[in-house]
Order: sequence, then C-alpha cells, then structure tokens
Amino acid sequence: MKSILLIGLGRFGKHLARMLSTYDHDILAIDMDEEKVNEVLPYVANAEIGHITSEAYIASLGVNNFDVCIVAIGDNFQNSLEATALLKEHGAKYVISRADSDSHAKLLRLVGADETVYPEKDRANRLAVQLSSKSVLDYYELTPNYSIYEIPVPGKWVGKSIGEIGVRTNYNVSVLAVKAKDCTTDLLPMPKADYVFNAGETIIVFGHKDDVNRLINTV
Repeated sequence: MKSILLIGLGRFGKHLARMLSTYDHDILAIDMDEEKVNEVLPYVANAEIGHITSEAYIASLGVNNFDVCIVAIGDNFQNSLEATALLKEHGAKYVISRADSDSHAKLLRLVGADETVYPEKDRANRLAVQLSSKSVLDYYELTPNYSIYEIPVPGKWVGKSIGEIGVRTNYNVSVLAVKAKDCTTDLLPMPKADYVFNAGETIIVFGHKDDVNRLINTV
C-alpha cells in the first residue's frame, strides 16, 4: 500500500481515485471544487477542498510524507504547472503530472515532474493501432519500439505447444498470457513451454513492434 496525494478531481482524477482505491492505497484527494471533492469521498481515505496553487497550502500538506504525488488537473494548465512546481519545491519524492500535449509535458518536466502521463494521446494511439488491423484486440505502448498486444492465436499454432512452435526463437516475441475463448476476465499468465494452444484463444504478447507486426500478419 502506498500513500498518494491526488490533486485535481476532474474526469481523469475521479476515475484514478476510484481505480487506486481498489488497491487499498491511502489517498488524500484535493480539488478546489467542493462538488468534485464530495464525489470521490466514497473512494478515498481523505478528501478536502484546497487552493492547489497556494504555496502555504501545499506546504501545510507535508508532501514529503507521500510516496507519490499526482497532479491530475486537465482543465487549467497554469494551475497544473504551478502545483507541480510547488510540490517539488516542498520536497515531494515523486511527482506524476498529467499533460495534454507534448509541449505541456516538456514544461512539466522542466518545473520538476518526475513523470508525465498523456491520457488523450495514449487513447488515440491505442485506437489507431486497433483500427489498423482486425487482429489487434488491445494494445499498450511501453516505449516507441516495444509494446504489448492482444491478438488471436494464429491458426497454425492451434494444437501445438509454445516450445514446439519456438515462439521466442522463430518470432522473437514473448507470450505473457493466454485468454480462453469468450473470456473477458480470467487468463493464464506466463504459460510454460508445454502449453498447447486452442482454437478461439487470444494471446497477450510482448516484443518489438516490427516483430509483433510480422506475427500479426500470420493471424
């Protein structure tokens, strides 16, 4: 469990608070809007109305006591920039700030953000990749060159084991998990070399985009 300071409770911040609460993190959520604060009260240990660009207020939070500070403000970049800078000035260990453009991300890093997240860009990238091929069911970019894909099991793999196919040797990708047909929740993580693929399954693979794309072309 981590102690997390979450600043900004718009759609992204509210969703993040709800998801983080499922992992039992100790969360202090802050926004300048009382209605937004009240909306997250069921999901967090503490929530309060606060002037997030006030140096005195940020100083009063003891930000150095939190494992992670998240600036999730999406509707006012100036406030996001100021909050990020104030958090670092007052000793925040690790600050993650939301960006809405590449230029915003650069500026946030300049004032001290240790990491930036770009929700709209990430969603657009995932959708573009999914639409580019009927075989890509889901996609997550780790770096510009390496990603994780969910794709159907290639027909010629059905009835054969991972070791028999020589997935790593012949395709230069790793099978991270296997999902049964029509299954949206349960999966088999890190299948062993003797795992035999079945028709209708999907696989979650990791590798260089070029290697995964070659595999996708065989599906």
